[in-house]
Amino acid sequence: MLKLKALLLTQGMHGMISQVEGLAKALGLSFRHETIQLNKFWNFIPPKITPVFDGILKEKFICDAKVIISCGRKSVIPSILLKKRFKNEVFNIHIQDPKVNLKNFDSIICPEHDNLNGDNVIKTRGAIHYLTNDEISKNTNYLKPNQGDKKIVTFILGGPNKYYNFSEKQMNKMFAKIKNMFISSKYKLIVIPSYRTPENILKLAYNYFNEEHLVIKERDKKAYLSSLGLASIIIVTCDSTSMISEAAITGKPVYVAQMNNKLSIHRFEKFYKLFKDLGIIRDLNDKIEHWTYSGLDEVNRAASMVKAKMKTNGII
Repeated sequence: MLKLKALLLTQGMHGMISQVEGLAKALGLSFRHETIQLNKFWNFIPPKITPVFDGILKEKFICDAKVIISCGRKSVIPSILLKKRFKNEVFNIHIQDPKVNLKNFDSIICPEHDNLNGDNVIKTRGAIHYLTNDEISKNTNYLKPNQGDKKIVTFILGGPNKYYNFSEKQMNKMFAKIKNMFISSKYKLIVIPSYRTPENILKLAYNYFNEEHLVIKERDKKAYLSSLGLASIIIVTCDSTSMISEAAITGKPVYVAQMNNKLSIHRFEKFYKLFKDLGIIRDLNDKIEHWTYSGLDEVNRAASMVKAKMKTNGII
C-alpha cells in the first residue's frame, strides 16, 4: 500500500538534495532519500536513449510512496520506471530539465533560464532549495563571531565544475579584492565552504583570512544558516546558481564573485541577467553598495501549483 509521502531520488549531490528535500517540505510531506547509482555502462548513456528497465540500476529499491520527486540525470529513468509501474497511483515530479519527453512526468520544475516549455512545466526564478528564513533565524547565533561593532560579510565558496576551474591564482585575486573592499572598510568576514570546495582552496582562504576573521573549515549547515542570518552583505562565487538562489531568500545584497570561464556560460548569463533585473545580485567590483529586494520564496510558490495538480490527479 503506497503512502502519502515522498520518495526522493537523486545522485546524492548536495544541490540536488536541497532541491528535492525543499519541495517535499513545502508540500508538507514526510520523505525518504534514495541515492541512485547506475550500472557502469549506463552512466555514459543519455536518458533520452536509455531503456526504461530496472537493469540499469546498480541497486534496486522499494517504492512505498505516492509522490516521487527526482532531480538529476541519473534519476530520470528510475522515476519514469516507477510511473509506468504504478501509473496513476503515483505522482512523479522531476526538478531540472530531464532531457526526455516531458509527458513522462506529472510535473516538472525548472528555472526560467532553462527555457523549458510545456503544460506540466512550472518555471521558477532560480533554483528551489531547502532553506527557510525561519531556519536561518533559529540558527543565527550559532557562530556568534566576536565582531565588536563591525558589520559582517559572508563569503560562500563553491568549487570547480566544467565551467570554472578555481585556480589558486584566480582565488588569490578574488581574496585580495574582498580584502581591499570589505576588510579595509572594517567588515568582519565569515567564509563558508560548500561540499565542492577543494581542500587547497579552503586552506588558502584559511591562511589568507583566519587571523582576524572566521573561516569555517568543515561543511556545517548550521554555520551556513548562521552566516546568512548574521550577514549584512553576502558574496557568492559565480559557479553555482543554486547557492546564489539560496542567498536570495534573505532579501540581503548578494554580490557574485565572477571568475574566468572555460566554456560558454550562456545559461549562467541568462540567470545573472534575471537576478540583476530582479534587483537581487550585482557583480563584485570595487564599490560597496547596499540595496534591498523581496526575498525569493520560489519553492513554496511552486509547491502550491504542484498541490493543485496533485488534487486534480486524486493523489491528495
